[in-house]
Amino acid sequence: MNLLLNLVWIIFGGGLVLCLEYLLGGLVLCLTLVGIPFGVQCFKMAGLALMPFGKDIEDLPSAGAMSFGLNIVWALFAGIWIFLTNVVIGVGLALTIIGIPFALQHLKLGMVAFAPFGKRIRG
Repeated sequence: MNLLLNLVWIIFGGGLVLCLEYLLGGLVLCLTLVGIPFGVQCFKMAGLALMPFGKDIEDLPSAGAMSFGLNIVWALFAGIWIFLTNVVIGVGLALTIIGIPFALQHLKLGMVAFAPFGKRIRG
């Protein structure tokens, strides 16, 4: 079932476009030494954006002050805007009955996009 939902997500839910955007953003961020940790998080989110069904997000218990600080920087410059975009798209999809599963995936993506450091994607 997850495979079928992921295929529909890629075709109709914008999964391929989101994945390519995260990959491009990650490549640009990795061009600078300072941006490498942020680029790695973009690559992690690209995988989730491509096939979100069947994947879970868990907080890492070992995430410390460095993850917190990087999440603050990320949230101020990119996270809040990506989060709001995913929420708006999710609300729009939730207005239709058929779009509710996709809306939930956009909310999952938004939660990771707001503060990606200290999170692991399983599945």
